[in-house]
Amino acid sequence: MEIKINIGQEDGKTVQLSLQESKALYGKKIGETIKGELLDKSGYEFIITGGSNASGVPMRADVDGIGQRKILLAGGVGYRPKRAGIRARKTVCGNTVGPKTAQLNMKVTKTGPKPLVAAPEEPATEE
Repeated sequence: MEIKINIGQEDGKTVQLSLQESKALYGKKIGETIKGELLDKSGYEFIITGGSNASGVPMRADVDGIGQRKILLAGGVGYRPKRAGIRARKTVCGNTVGPKTAQLNMKVTKTGPKPLVAAPEEPATEE
């Protein structure tokens, strides 16, 4: 299954990658550091900050495992109450990357020698 990866850089820009062979990421948890070689970005290090499954259910760092659970939330990832003090039971995913994970959010902790994405070539203009 394909995993979409969003990588936040220090300059505030986000790079989107698509990874076909994702079994190397299985078992990694939110907050773990990943070497750039897993994503063909040698020299880089990334930290997992979140993600979601194929249904769009967000991963939550305080829920263990890879499955979905309905938990009572007062705010944070997966629920934004309209007023203070309101709680609701919402579905969230565990903090571990598994076969149903469709998207991962990461940020750069160590920069490599090459940029993450090559600069786009400017088209030649006729004068």
